[in-house]
Amino acid sequence: MSTARNYLSIGEVLALLLEEFPDVTISKIRFLESQGLIEPERTASGYRKFSQAEVDRLKFILREQKDNYLPLKVIRTRLEGDTSDGMLRDDEITAPRGLGHIPAPRGQGHPAGVKKLSKAPDLANSRTNISPIKNNGDEVDEASYNRSEILVAANIDEKTLKELEKFGIVRAQKVGATELYDQVDLQILEAAAKLIELGLDSRHLKAWRSSADHEVSLFENRVEPLRRQRNPQARQDAMQMFADLVEQGARLRAALIEAQARDHVERR
Repeated sequence: MSTARNYLSIGEVLALLLEEFPDVTISKIRFLESQGLIEPERTASGYRKFSQAEVDRLKFILREQKDNYLPLKVIRTRLEGDTSDGMLRDDEITAPRGLGHIPAPRGQGHPAGVKKLSKAPDLANSRTNISPIKNNGDEVDEASYNRSEILVAANIDEKTLKELEKFGIVRAQKVGATELYDQVDLQILEAAAKLIELGLDSRHLKAWRSSADHEVSLFENRVEPLRRQRNPQARQDAMQMFADLVEQGARLRAALIEAQARDHVERR
């Protein structure tokens, strides 16, 4: 019998937030994490797990951006300092619908600024009303590697890994003091290592990263109208459409490269 977990995945958090914040994306949540504004814990495999406190903090940040047009630097100050200026009230605790209300502590800034709880609250009951979003990349059961393990698995040295990280080709996920890499990172490193072996420099691979960023941004813009709808089915359709776009984009990219390269390859 499975045990109900007491945290939410990034896809489930997105499902909770979309009604109030239709513009929010998984990329946006990850960006806020990269800026240090939220600090979700990680599973042993490196996947994000959001406690009630972290979801509350995230919603506070998004509300400040949406309603008060505050830059992240100011929001960070409000989270860490005193916000009793009349703009926020005690009843504006920002627990998303489906999660329990968080009591409002006083004297240490806004309650959303409290990053960690001594024990994560039980979210098992709240998950029954969440429409799971598939293809979000955080629910796949795949291997994880620490830094030394990924070097062996990809058959590369530390210098090459550092260069690829420098140029944004691959990026580790921090879990405490440990750097973790997943199966996709391994595939990137294996392909990058082969290209380097064939004579390309690490900096040349930035072209692939830029192309991927542009492609994903294009797909996100395409599904945005669907994701903004309040209809849960429309949001599910948006995620399925995004997955289909990624698949067809990869097919088109491979075919275009083959078409461009065929004049340079000896016909057999």
